[in-house]
Amino acid sequence: MDPQAAPAVMAGTTRRGAELHDLLRELAPLVLGVVARRFGDFATAEDAVQEALIAADAQWPQQGIPRDPRAWLTQVALRRMTDYVRSEIARRRRESETALEAEWTVPAADAEPVGEEENETLTLFFMCCHPSLTTSSAIALALRALGGLTTTEIARAFLVPEATMAQRISRAKASIKSSGVPFRLPSNEDHAQRLRTVLHVLYLMFSEGYASGGGPRFQRPELSGEAIRLTRSLYALLPDYGEVAGLLALMLLTDARRAARSGPDDELIPLDKQDRSLWDRAEIAEGTTLLDRALSKGAVGPYQMQAAIAALHDTAARAEETDWAQILALYELLKRISDNPMVKLNHAIAAAMVLGPSKGLALLAALDEDPHLAGHYRLDAVRAHLLEMVGDCSAAITHFRAAAGKTASVPERDYLIAQAARLSAAT
Repeated sequence: MDPQAAPAVMAGTTRRGAELHDLLRELAPLVLGVVARRFGDFATAEDAVQEALIAADAQWPQQGIPRDPRAWLTQVALRRMTDYVRSEIARRRRESETALEAEWTVPAADAEPVGEEENETLTLFFMCCHPSLTTSSAIALALRALGGLTTTEIARAFLVPEATMAQRISRAKASIKSSGVPFRLPSNEDHAQRLRTVLHVLYLMFSEGYASGGGPRFQRPELSGEAIRLTRSLYALLPDYGEVAGLLALMLLTDARRAARSGPDDELIPLDKQDRSLWDRAEIAEGTTLLDRALSKGAVGPYQMQAAIAALHDTAARAEETDWAQILALYELLKRISDNPMVKLNHAIAAAMVLGPSKGLALLAALDEDPHLAGHYRLDAVRAHLLEMVGDCSAAITHFRAAAGKTASVPERDYLIAQAARLSAAT
């Protein structure tokens, strides 16, 4: 069946109540993990799970939610999948006397109990973030399978046509199938690398929601919120992995500023101009607690360091009280263990705040040759701010305008144009 045929369950409709929708959305990836692992076919397993969700959406409001809703959904999905496999085997037999049944096998009814919820969910995390997938495909597939979003919702989040996103997700499923990687947790040898991929995908998902890279919206809280929800799920499965806790802490400490980052017309408000009374103190408290717990366990990774930097910003009562010296020290350490080009750019900003804008400009000059940053609008934008700090308003105007011409984000473009206009009016 076409996975888009299940809009009532996973598209966010509330006609049968938000509680039922939330329950089904929570259970969908758990069930998909079971079915996909047993049959080894991601795409067909997803169709079977969608049919089970449709059945639940139709029956549960009248008959009541089963005592074990996850087991109910799993059994229905397994029956749908078994029917499909048997039908496929029969079709192949009709077409050829030597049909390869090894590719399609029906597990015994009591092959394994419905359970192992943590392993199934973790397996699905690793499969959605398979190294053979592009980053954009991995994000899309994770939102589809783990987040329960429809193709329409994902396409809307990434500002692409629905058909384009459908093709991207289909190719991702095909890549997983053709990779030959079994549906099980990775071996100890490649577990760390696969986990890094999972964390990177979640980080990029959050980043796109927190500061959209293009289009009319500055923030997409539905996307950043989904990234936080999925990272919470991963943390519940792997509470002893410091970088998982670090990433969740980073998301919470950053998301805490969301309400203050834009005005009533979605205009950008920079960090030093934000109304800090709007920051979410509960998120800040949760994020700092997670971070402290993670840091106490020993080895510190890049997500924990970024979270520590975010915590220093969040705990400053006023912008003038920000501990830039400690932030600079953390960026110095972060540069040694991370090849993220934005770390280098943020390091230059921190150096400017501690050692003066001339030092920051000197560091930016070295980044002009970095292939990942050369021509990036943020390099022009930061240079413009530092040039304004040293009093070279004419050059600052030039770089504000250059940055505005390079960004695909309408709110950021408007902000940069406004900065150039402000300086022009003052000179």
